[in-house]
Amino acid sequence: MGLSESEQQKDHTFTVSYLINSCGLVPKSALIVSKMIHFENPEGPDSVLNLFKENGFDDTQITKIVRTRPHLLLSDPENTLLPKIEFFRSKGVSSSDIPRIITKSPDLLNRSLENHIIPCYDFLKSVLVVNKKVITTLKRSRWSFLNNITKNMVPNIELLREVGASQIAISFFVTTYPDFAFIKPTKFVKAVQEVKEMGFNPSKVVFMEAIRVLLLLTKPTWEYKFEIFKRWGWSKEDNLSAFKKQPKFMTNSEEKITKVMNFLVNNFGRPSTDIAKTPVVLNLSLEKRIIPRCSVVQILLAKDLVKNDLSLSTFLLPNEKWFLERFVIKFQDAVPQLLSVYQNKMDLIDVEFQSEKVGGTELL
Repeated sequence: MGLSESEQQKDHTFTVSYLINSCGLVPKSALIVSKMIHFENPEGPDSVLNLFKENGFDDTQITKIVRTRPHLLLSDPENTLLPKIEFFRSKGVSSSDIPRIITKSPDLLNRSLENHIIPCYDFLKSVLVVNKKVITTLKRSRWSFLNNITKNMVPNIELLREVGASQIAISFFVTTYPDFAFIKPTKFVKAVQEVKEMGFNPSKVVFMEAIRVLLLLTKPTWEYKFEIFKRWGWSKEDNLSAFKKQPKFMTNSEEKITKVMNFLVNNFGRPSTDIAKTPVVLNLSLEKRIIPRCSVVQILLAKDLVKNDLSLSTFLLPNEKWFLERFVIKFQDAVPQLLSVYQNKMDLIDVEFQSEKVGGTELL
């Protein structure tokens, strides 16, 4: 016999109250969620909440899980939820990472442990070999344990092996860009074929970088990027050559590309083809890396303290410590203002003004 209208209203009121007071939902969210689930007493939901708390979930994480996957409150905590949490713990996922992973991907708790989660783990372990990399993949992508591994990832990995991709390259691809490993095989095959036709070596990691870029960019966007660089004097061959060296630069926005090219070509005076030879510089921060370092080098060039044929990679790519030692500290006696210029505390015009005031001794 069904519940009377008054009994249904009572259950609904209790559910809303419970979602607000015990789960931390705001009234509006509680009303929406109450249309998806209802319960007559707190016994079942309390046991679920207690399980979460006992396993390190904080109130904010619990609220998010309930709001996005309210049906989990009706689960059997000991037989359905706990075994999945214990499985991840047994594979080395830390007590602090388990709540973060599940909060980000609560559907993991809806998947069958035996029929889905364990097979996913086993396949990823066979591909990545090292357990730590499987955990890294899980932390980076919610899809790694939610997608249909057999339908998408298995054929994609098999294709990579067929074309000669190395274990290192495949491992890099899956752990760094896990979502792209689950792309539909038809689309994945096309990207792999295009990258091979460009002359990339499948055994190298850059082969995987190129696949990711082609999967990321639509055909019109890809062609438009070529047009952008064409305006700066690059030929199609220049662009393809640059792409083979550093595929990632093609994912930069038009604004970022334009700003970097404008500074290096028009302000720093480098031929645009120099950037094509070292396209990785397009990925660097203009304000934090390129402008400060070029400002220092510009002063040193003006004083003939460094060679005119310095490649961009020589001073833009090394780490901070190396640059400071080789281009700032080394010349501080001759140009005391270098560090201030590098730290953006002094403009070049100020350096020139101070230089002019030093009688008989030219600093710049």
